[in-house]
Amino acid sequence: MTGWTTSPLGGVCDIIKRGIAPKYIDDGGISVINQKCIRDHLVNYSLARRHDIEVKKINEERLIKIGDVLVNSTGTGTLGRIAQVRNIPDEITTVDTHVTIVRPKPDLFFNDFFGYMLIKIEAEITSAGEGASGQTELARTKLENEFFVSYPNPIPEQKRIVAILDRAFADIEQARANTEKNLINARELFESCLNKQLSSVCLSAPSQTLADVTELIVDCEHKTAPTQNKGFPSIRTPNIGKGVLLLDGVRRVSKETYEQWTARAIPKPGDLILAREAPAGNVGVIPDGEQVCLGQRTVLIRPIKGIVNSRYLAFLLLHPFMQDRLLAHSTGATVQHVNMKDIRQLAISDLPKIGQQQVDVDVLLKAKDQVSKLEENYFGKLKALDQLKKSILQKAFSGQLT
Repeated sequence: MTGWTTSPLGGVCDIIKRGIAPKYIDDGGISVINQKCIRDHLVNYSLARRHDIEVKKINEERLIKIGDVLVNSTGTGTLGRIAQVRNIPDEITTVDTHVTIVRPKPDLFFNDFFGYMLIKIEAEITSAGEGASGQTELARTKLENEFFVSYPNPIPEQKRIVAILDRAFADIEQARANTEKNLINARELFESCLNKQLSSVCLSAPSQTLADVTELIVDCEHKTAPTQNKGFPSIRTPNIGKGVLLLDGVRRVSKETYEQWTARAIPKPGDLILAREAPAGNVGVIPDGEQVCLGQRTVLIRPIKGIVNSRYLAFLLLHPFMQDRLLAHSTGATVQHVNMKDIRQLAISDLPKIGQQQVDVDVLLKAKDQVSKLEENYFGKLKALDQLKKSILQKAFSGQLT
């Protein structure tokens, strides 16, 4: 590209350094940005914590400045997130050791161009973490030497590219916001149908407990099952959705582990699996033909056959009124946890006859299928918007943006 320069990232930066190990205090001191503050290419200062500068002084170079790009440099799922400091913070601010400050050399870049330049290589940074025991790390030397950036030498050309990117990305973010709103509306459509179909039962005076309409309610082993690539699906709380089990990418266990973990009760198709926490209250139904193993923090519920329709009971437990009742006595300061006693003693009203239960289930399954199709459509649009951003960035940094 005529007039463009390609360089290792370290060759165009004044500093690439991790932040400080803070001495945290509740009040006073200075603001410290952590990994949670960096998301969607923005810095959320409200999530920052406080550092006591009386105990530990901070070098000026580790105080963030306009133009700095902050890179999350540790943690599975967080490494690689990038945000640029485009405005002066309201107060003196630094970063902790999980965040790297990437500061450009003076007079080499239009600040906003430098930010876009690093967003362009964000995916590469994310995939380059190194580490063991699930803790992902990104070495400073790797950032300096193994990532290459390209940029036009004239500052006015950088400004022209930024102006185009700002307009394009603003339009894309508006489209994303509209799509996410449509996604919420679709989910609320099912909630509305759930309310209409089951509210009369939920709002009637309780006459029995969950234990009265089930053959068994059994919690899982209170430890993590050893998993492998093949074998029986191990259902953990992330695999429990709203009335369904999410089996794509599920962890699996060996036959030996399956037999050990199902010694108290063998899960059968039609049984419900309830999440006791993270998030508490979700419930799915084991589909026909599936042999599964209960993972940590889950509960097996078997409705009385011929009296209670499994899917009806799952939908009933997902009704907002029943969710409130189920979680009313949950414990935990940060993570809700439902006790087995409260699950067994969950108050419910008289259920309709099994035939009416099936009618209600058919209506709700049809509504759920319609919502699933809408969700699939909206998720596809969100994915297309992400691809569009990548395509525009690719053109911007290959000299093709007009």
